[in-house]
Amino acid sequence: MKLAKIVAGVLAACAALGVVPAVAEAATAVPIMPLGDSITQGGSIGGYRLDLGAKLRADGRSIDFVGSLADGPSSMPDRNHEGHPGWTIAQIDANIAGWLSAYHPHTILLHIGTNDMYGSDPAGAPRRLSALVDRITNLAPGTELFVATIIPIRFADPAVRTFNAAITPDLRAKAAAGKRVHLVDMYPSVAIADLPDGIHPDAAGYSKMATTWYNALKAVPGSIGGDPQPPAGGPCTATPRIVGTWNNGFQGEVTVANTGTAALDGWTAGFVLPAGQSLGQLWGGTATGTGAVTVKNVAYNGVLAPGATTTFGFLVSGPGTASLDAATCTSP
Repeated sequence: MKLAKIVAGVLAACAALGVVPAVAEAATAVPIMPLGDSITQGGSIGGYRLDLGAKLRADGRSIDFVGSLADGPSSMPDRNHEGHPGWTIAQIDANIAGWLSAYHPHTILLHIGTNDMYGSDPAGAPRRLSALVDRITNLAPGTELFVATIIPIRFADPAVRTFNAAITPDLRAKAAAGKRVHLVDMYPSVAIADLPDGIHPDAAGYSKMATTWYNALKAVPGSIGGDPQPPAGGPCTATPRIVGTWNNGFQGEVTVANTGTAALDGWTAGFVLPAGQSLGQLWGGTATGTGAVTVKNVAYNGVLAPGATTTFGFLVSGPGTASLDAATCTSP
């Protein structure tokens, strides 16, 4: 209690002087709203939100998924969203003003239209989506709005293709007019084989969606906050690559480099595996964790002179696409 009063006093004094402490700034997370239907909700596995959150945290980003709903495994660090099973574009449109007012998202990830494809008026869905995008950009013009083409539907793929073809030029025109609208081509990211019921992805499919969202966010400066701060303890980088692949598995390696001017005495690298995949044999390091993997140096490769590198390798097994999108490095 005394510590809390002291901290509050310091913050108040800084505010009076017009000074914002660095710790307060660093603690601010970027509010991101996953918005849509059951594909956003993602069932008990947390959908694409599970892997996307893990990728962003591994990348050093401070983000906060926001929304009135919370779903996913209890171990999932951030379960909030606005993914409403069975909802159409019109239902999202009818509620968006309240959600924007309540949660003030800096970034929105919108995947909506699937339920419109087998509703009474699929042909009118592009017009309804255009109106929803206009409502969001008018109510929250500073929000970064990422709008995805919808993923396939096994029994309605022609309707999906027609919808996606219609919304693409419209969204590009809005972006060209200066609105903060970003088209995300999600359709090719998920295959029919990734849809056990013909509509909803399995874990591998959701992981592919997460990768597409992640790449789109990384391409728009400021959408997930500023550049992450350099890791404490000394400058180093970790660069992953896939060495080889086979059915239900791949071999990867990560190169750790000392990018500073002083020797490093120990390093720790981190990376995230797609949902359903697990780490097997590893050499050149000691690993902990499952989906989010942390690898520490071993005795012979912990000390790196300025400009020096070392590489550790590993095997991964499990369904889905081989993926190593990013890795982090800290020292010691």
